[in-house]
Amino acid sequence: MKIPKRIASAIINSLKGGVVPRTGLPYITVGRETEIDALLHDVDIIADGGASFRFIVGKYGSGKSFLLQTIRSHVMDRNFVVVDADLSPERRLQGTKGQGLATYKELIRNMSTKTRPDGGALSLILDRWISSIQSETAAVSGISPESPEFSKAVEKKIFEVINSLNEMVHGFDFARLLTIYYHAAVNGNDEEKAKVIQWFRGEYGTKSEAKAQLGVNIIITDDDWYEYIKLFAMFLKKAGYSGLLVLVDELVNIYKIPNSITRQYNYEKILTMYNDTLQGKAKYIGIIMGGTPQCIEDTRRGVYSYEALRSRLSEGRFGREGLKDMLAPVIHLSPLDYEEMIVLTEKLADIHSQLFDYQQKITQEDMISFIKLEFGRIGSVSHITPREVIRDFIELLDIIYQNPNINISELISSDSISFSAPMSDASADEEFAEFEI
Repeated sequence: MKIPKRIASAIINSLKGGVVPRTGLPYITVGRETEIDALLHDVDIIADGGASFRFIVGKYGSGKSFLLQTIRSHVMDRNFVVVDADLSPERRLQGTKGQGLATYKELIRNMSTKTRPDGGALSLILDRWISSIQSETAAVSGISPESPEFSKAVEKKIFEVINSLNEMVHGFDFARLLTIYYHAAVNGNDEEKAKVIQWFRGEYGTKSEAKAQLGVNIIITDDDWYEYIKLFAMFLKKAGYSGLLVLVDELVNIYKIPNSITRQYNYEKILTMYNDTLQGKAKYIGIIMGGTPQCIEDTRRGVYSYEALRSRLSEGRFGREGLKDMLAPVIHLSPLDYEEMIVLTEKLADIHSQLFDYQQKITQEDMISFIKLEFGRIGSVSHITPREVIRDFIELLDIIYQNPNINISELISSDSISFSAPMSDASADEEFAEFEI
């Protein structure tokens, strides 16, 4: 398995820091086949004009973010556009001080395609759309691009796409901005194009500012940003993409909101999204949200505290350990087993040796001993996560690399190794919880 050093470095450094790398995931993906298959089934439905909504639920460090990033890579290979954001105290789904709009801005800032996987793809998408329509018009009509008739033919095709958006909420204004962008592109007016991009990113603070600069008397706000996400999904399909996937992680930041009314407004926004996707009010869009069991299932503060969501998302009577319904709206992540962790350590050891150009010294027996040590600690059965194991293993590899004469077996079996007690999911959430207001 030969890996470019920049990707190997990103993988090792990200994992050692406890975060999911944005590149190189196929090199370290282990297990999760059933979860990935279930989510990719949704992707087929989205590409066919449907919509989907899923929750990925797992403990801190269990692999939620890893699974989200893995799906992100898969769908971009299938010609999807992906937007993703982590919620935080400043970014929520609904707010009165710009928190909802902040989430929208983060999503659009992280808009990614296969050719622009690191975000910032909005202008590229719009330019590609105009270019593809020009190429298609030239091929079908046979009109020379230099002919005055060519511009008219292109405009007719542009307006066919734009008019299909008018029936949606805010579709007329969205279409009008696309028209302004098209004319700016044709006329080589980069300043005007930049203003349209700024509007689509939600960066206009007042309607008067938007009116003065673009002639539109509307801006994206906390209350209606989700409507524009749906508009983008429809437009992206018209622009030649398969659909739009929206990834929202760290739902625990809604759970941690101290004001119960504010939490309810956020859960109400989730309900709106959920109902839209399942009732056919949204097309060509998939939404996946990640959270801990506590922030989903807690009936006092979590998603299940909102009765309309609890009644829709609660498991039925037939699910049990080993018999999970992967077609349900909530996917619970099971821990990786011993064999999967061994495979993962083998992959990491290979990547580490390539990154630092040394002959791999750690053996499979050493890796097995390491896994036994990790899973033998107190409380590991219920609380140990891949994040903790990976971080410890990379530290072990670093020490072996920097101390080539060390006895690996003795190091792993040393009685002096101590572990901090793993924090339960409930304890971690309670640590962040504040007094109810």
